[in-house]
Amino acid sequence: MKLNRSTDMALRIAMLAAVAPARTTVDELAERLALPRSHVAKVVQRLQRLGVLVTIRGRAGGVAIAEAAGDLTVGAVVRAFEGDDEVVPCEQPACPLAVNCRLRGQLRRAQAAFLAVLDETRLADLVDGAAGPLLLTLGPRPTPPPAALPL
Repeated sequence: MKLNRSTDMALRIAMLAAVAPARTTVDELAERLALPRSHVAKVVQRLQRLGVLVTIRGRAGGVAIAEAAGDLTVGAVVRAFEGDDEVVPCEQPACPLAVNCRLRGQLRRAQAAFLAVLDETRLADLVDGAAGPLLLTLGPRPTPPPAALPL
């Protein structure tokens, strides 16, 4: 199963917010994760509605991980962003094999197994150990000074 870009962004934003020592802004998240700001803003709004992030408006505002977010599972976030659609839609266009198809059932089982594994992982598990400090090092690479021209 392939996750859409928004789901990937949501998980990375949640991870970075979880290890950030203070509130961060949408601009900072976008810059540190090398993602488009407009997409980050939309994903942050969805994560806030899901209870993953807390957003505070104003000059001293920003984005922070919600207190209970660490207990949410990766599977719950993936479901919220991906929906409950089947891996392969068999209705549009209507598949002539649908009546006796065994593939659809197997794909459903595979999708359920995929999500079951993600349900075993909490968001807090993603930033335990060495991952937390590594996330804090993310950011734009400094631009090297221009090379001196030979005289």
